[in-house]
Amino acid sequence: MKSYKFLIILLTLSFSQLAIGQLTDLARLEYSFIPKSKSSDQYTRLRALVNYPIEFKNDSYLVIGAEYNRVILNLEEDYPFDNSLFESLNIIDLNIAYTFKTSEHWRYGIKFNPRIASTLTDKVTGDDLFLNGGIYTINDRTDDESAEKPYRLILGITYNSTAGIPYPLPFISYYRRVNDYWSFSAGVPKSNLKYYFNEQNMAQVFVGLDGYMANLQRPLDVNGEQVDHISMSVAVAGLGYEYCITDHIVLYVYSGYTVRFKNILRNNDRDEVFQLDDLNSYYLRTGLKFKI
Repeated sequence: MKSYKFLIILLTLSFSQLAIGQLTDLARLEYSFIPKSKSSDQYTRLRALVNYPIEFKNDSYLVIGAEYNRVILNLEEDYPFDNSLFESLNIIDLNIAYTFKTSEHWRYGIKFNPRIASTLTDKVTGDDLFLNGGIYTINDRTDDESAEKPYRLILGITYNSTAGIPYPLPFISYYRRVNDYWSFSAGVPKSNLKYYFNEQNMAQVFVGLDGYMANLQRPLDVNGEQVDHISMSVAVAGLGYEYCITDHIVLYVYSGYTVRFKNILRNNDRDEVFQLDDLNSYYLRTGLKFKI
């Protein structure tokens, strides 16, 4: 249980940092795939998001957007239940954010993120709805020519209702451009060390987290216990490549190996009932994004 709560905290911070990243992405299309080489199970995720910034005076913005994730679970192992009830999951987010500057290098932001995470086999109910959000302060000196080593520091307080922890959690992320060739980012869900061949081609070594939790609209019985939720958590390490087609359009590919993979069926209290195949495997994520 302690390890479960620790992992949930990490995933909560993961979704928070993803939320920060989304504010700079006006649109994104992404494909993720985890083939299970020693198992018949496979995991696929299709992701699309769009954000629309509305500019106000004094460099402040209201950002309204939406994101859709379709998770496809190809479970071919011999399990003691009907896995067709959750062979595909739908995660739909509404993103509402407001950000404003208080000085040349300091910016504040607040984000509200209602979510539907469900099998969507029936009508949406309250069990399918989750509320996430956060408050952030950002010290951005990445474009400050007077700074010897430009950096960006993000501090915040976040809340994620899928975490099962009924109180806000702290958040921190730090990025620094060391010189013309190197930069690093330390935080959750991703930390990396990036090398710039030039401003158009970049390679990196990374470690990262990914995951989800969704409601099963049609609960199933597993070994005499009722299952109401499914969750997945992945820790992955690998190499990545980014190619800037234009100043705002980026093609990216990340490939690696999962060092932790957990797909778990849970009851209504989110306690573990059954663990699906947890063999580590290769990981692929690729996509195209349009950023500010």
